Amino acid sequence: MQQTDRNSRQGSRYQRVALVALVAVALAPRAVAQAIGLPEISAISKECIDCHKKTDIVIYQQWGESKHFRGNVACYECHAADRTDVDARTHYGRTIATLVTPRDCGRCHSAETAEFMGSHHSKAGRILGSLDNRLAEVVEGNNLFVTPGFANGNSAAAVNGCWQCHGSQIRVLAGGLLDPATWPNSGIGRINPDGSEGACNACHTRHTFSVAQARHPDTCGKCHLGPDHPQKEIYEESKHGILFFANEDRMNLHSNKWIVGEDYWAAPTCATCHMSATRDQAVTHDVGMRISWNNRPVTSIRPESADEKMGLPGADVPWQVRRANMQNVCINCHEQQWIENFYVQYDGLVSLYNTKFAVPGAELYELALPLRRSPETFANEIDYVWFELWHHEGRRARHAAAMMAPDYTHWHGTYELARNWYAKYLPMLEDMVSRGRASGEPSRVTAADALDAKLQEVLHSESHRWSIGEMDPAERERRAREAAEFRARYGK
Repeated sequence: MQQTDRNSRQGSRYQRVALVALVAVALAPRAVAQAIGLPEISAISKECIDCHKKTDIVIYQQWGESKHFRGNVACYECHAADRTDVDARTHYGRTIATLVTPRDCGRCHSAETAEFMGSHHSKAGRILGSLDNRLAEVVEGNNLFVTPGFANGNSAAAVNGCWQCHGSQIRVLAGGLLDPATWPNSGIGRINPDGSEGACNACHTRHTFSVAQARHPDTCGKCHLGPDHPQKEIYEESKHGILFFANEDRMNLHSNKWIVGEDYWAAPTCATCHMSATRDQAVTHDVGMRISWNNRPVTSIRPESADEKMGLPGADVPWQVRRANMQNVCINCHEQQWIENFYVQYDGLVSLYNTKFAVPGAELYELALPLRRSPETFANEIDYVWFELWHHEGRRARHAAAMMAPDYTHWHGTYELARNWYAKYLPMLEDMVSRGRASGEPSRVTAADALDAKLQEVLHSESHRWSIGEMDPAERERRAREAAEFRARYGK
């Protein structure tokens, strides 16, 4: 009976946090439903603290450093659950949930949550049905990782790799416990039991939830690094990164108001350019609102096209508006001509990649599919060569141009792209044509003829004809003359 009364006193999960918002509005009438704190730590949270400060001293200390602590927001205000919640469990007489989801955070941080939920970050968990996840689940993995939530097994490669950045679909076991294949997980697109997508603690690490830590470029580096999206390495090579690491102590990262040009000016971080406030823009938790190219796909596209495919509100925000948003950040350190000329350079690299490699490469690969040894993707060498051309080399070049890292644009980008295009991809396609014709099978002969026709079209195009000795004579003469002039000027 006592337990029933105790649970009834808890009220609904939403009513409790509504009280927080009401307190906030009462204390600060101009705030728009945003919490600024409670008068004191709740009695229920004090019960939690009395135990956790003994058993989980680090968590207790981290919370003690947080703004939550200073606002009297503690354990129960975040972890409270209704008995009807799918992930609810009873813990020392209280109904709680292990997971704190964006929906939970949104009861106090409504604006930030709405922006985040409308971003590509929150949808990262949708990789679960993608080509990348097939690599981890099938090609790299097997079904030997059996857990209560996955009776048919799962791939440990996906669980420990892909899902830890992109997020897993959390599966709840009896009693509100979480399946070990899906938890722990702080992937930014985590699919939560309450239907929300995302994990705020992907950037605001528990239990400090430090804004300074979220502003630091190393935070983004948990996921944005490696052969296919090396933004962290790119940033470190760029002048922006060089300035940051030389002046980190001058960055004022802990400032409540962190406006570029007012509160810091030594360097920009990832957050500066993609999220943080300027004198004219508020903070945004939708990292796509300042990006004018989506360089993730085979061919670069405008971000509003990608948002439309995913049903995101950004579908209504054209790339020109997003570019203007980013330029409003740039203008704090650079003059207008510099900014405009940078974007001319960047657009030129994207156009080069799209027209010379991405569009013809995708068309050639599609025509090569009937001629593969196996119909299964990633069971043939051609699959890997083409995948790495766009997914690795092509992405590196595009991302690096966007962030001004010349070595990653060239040597880790366009050079490797061109080398593998001419030395691996095209010869492999030519070999597939020969073997298809030699097979004598009508369907393969037809497929080989179609592939060869496209291959010849590509080879004789303006971008590639040099490779078969058909460079325009006037261009060849001009290049020879310029080379001779260079040797005459600088040769020893």
